[in-house]
Amino acid sequence: MILDLIASRNYSEEAEVRAMPMVLRIERVDPPSRTALLEAAAASAVAVCLDPRADVGGEWHEAVRAWVAGRIRKVARRARGAQWEAVQGLPGVTTTVDGASVRSLLPVLVTETPREVAKLQISGSDLPVDEPGPVPEGARLLYVNPRVEMSAGKLAAQVGHASMLLAPTLPETELKAWAALDYRCAVRTPSVEEWDSLVGGGDVVAVRDAGFTEVEPGTTTVLAV
Repeated sequence: MILDLIASRNYSEEAEVRAMPMVLRIERVDPPSRTALLEAAAASAVAVCLDPRADVGGEWHEAVRAWVAGRIRKVARRARGAQWEAVQGLPGVTTTVDGASVRSLLPVLVTETPREVAKLQISGSDLPVDEPGPVPEGARLLYVNPRVEMSAGKLAAQVGHASMLLAPTLPETELKAWAALDYRCAVRTPSVEEWDSLVGGGDVVAVRDAGFTEVEPGTTTVLAV
């Protein structure tokens, strides 16, 4: 089962690098809020892994299995207009939260990234910090490190890691309830004091970045409660 693979991944270096492309819809006119986009990214990423097509015997299983057997690398890119429409035909899951949409695609070898995705920009995906509203009922809380500055694109990948790592820790009843809410997540930035308290607690799942971009290797970027 994919959940078992996520929980037991061994971080072995693969000869061929695989990544999950995450496409963020950021239009020139009326762009989404940063928080909503991150919440859509978190839900979309875990939805790919828990999709029935990723189960043993499913058409996505081998691609997802090969990916989670190594490092769960993700690459976020921005799209708008016709670019966004073009990626809808690629295997993946689109999630929309408060008008913000993200499509997480089936993981592929980086060298075999679909051309519709490869031509999209990685940079320019940042959005201004906003004030999120109340946490929706049933949403899983993901806390962002207040000491580390990251672009929205970088954070989209990090919260996607967090939702994936959280899933194997949940009892089946909670996982089913979460699935019924389309894996709704609430992304929040705590105070430094709150963050330190959470890091010191035991009931959290921590995302530690490999340090390929923006942050130092080993930096804890997100905590899932």
